[in-house]
Amino acid sequence: MARFQIPLELITSRFNLSERFSGLRSQSVSSRFANLRPLSEFFDLKRLSKPQNFGEVQSRVNYNLGYFSSNYAVVFVMLSIYSLLTNLLLLFVILLVVGGMYGIGKLEGRDLDIGVFRATSSQLYTGMLIVAVPLGIWASPISTVLWLIGATGVSVLGHASFMDKPIENAFSEEAV
Repeated sequence: MARFQIPLELITSRFNLSERFSGLRSQSVSSRFANLRPLSEFFDLKRLSKPQNFGEVQSRVNYNLGYFSSNYAVVFVMLSIYSLLTNLLLLFVILLVVGGMYGIGKLEGRDLDIGVFRATSSQLYTGMLIVAVPLGIWASPISTVLWLIGATGVSVLGHASFMDKPIENAFSEEAV
């Protein structure tokens, strides 16, 4: 039986995703959020309309992903915070691991001495691993990440495909 393969390159090349995300690595956080669009422009209900065909959807998505990219990053951050606040065990595990790594790092390689109890750095890392891995599996981070990807994709691509371009840009792209 022949294997069925989905040509992902055809799908991703149409939306030009590889070049769109390559610029994100070279920007600082402050410059990334410097071009936030106002909420009145981001939620402009007068510009919402149903696209006529897939070509128009592709054109709108390409334009809006570049134009509202900082707003979409804020949407992703807000959904990330929401997912952590609704999954408190995952938030606890993340804080436990970050706090444990910070605390063990503050020891600077020395042993931890509490009364008659003595533990080396490797024993502390092992203890943290023994506690954090089962708690991390129980906290279901994979389902949280998959929910975050789906919610962000639906929100961002839905907004980008239904938000029409401004009138000035729509006429500037017409072939003369």
